Amino acid sequence: MPNNVDTPTEETLNPVHVDHLLLNGELAAENAWCVSYDDTHLPEQRPAFVPLTLWQANKQDAELAPLLLSDTELNAELAAELHPLPAVAIDFPSFTDGRGYSTARLLRERFGYAGEIRAVGDVLVDQLDYMRRCGFNAMALRDDQHPDDALRLLNSFSVRYQPDVEERHALFERRLATSQ
Repeated sequence: MPNNVDTPTEETLNPVHVDHLLLNGELAAENAWCVSYDDTHLPEQRPAFVPLTLWQANKQDAELAPLLLSDTELNAELAAELHPLPAVAIDFPSFTDGRGYSTARLLRERFGYAGEIRAVGDVLVDQLDYMRRCGFNAMALRDDQHPDDALRLLNSFSVRYQPDVEERHALFERRLATSQ
């Protein structure tokens, strides 16, 4: 009978360091942070984003920050724990998994998180505008994504119809307010 338990791969045990990081709409000069998906051992490389449970067990280490996996349930207690931190990473295990958008938006709008929210994992240039609109201010691009394309696409929309974390009113509401 096959074993249905996932065994850690070499990639999940070694910290991932992304070369192309967009920070506040610009290509970051450097990215000191690595991402470790290993939930049992702390990475040697620092600073590092580590799975939430590992971070909670090692909160005293200032060079660690939490990595919220896609199945993380964000509640008021967890949000209060994250609130004073300068950075939080949210994982996108697949570009088709949209749970990270909801997590970022909840952190920004419902819980008032003001620090860096970084998208990590399977981050494509096509997603960047949506990520920014949901509250991400840092996006670590997948290795095969070109940073020039990312910057061009990130700034390609000048008008948005729907409200987002930056613009709280829909376009029709803004137009209505200026016409009165």
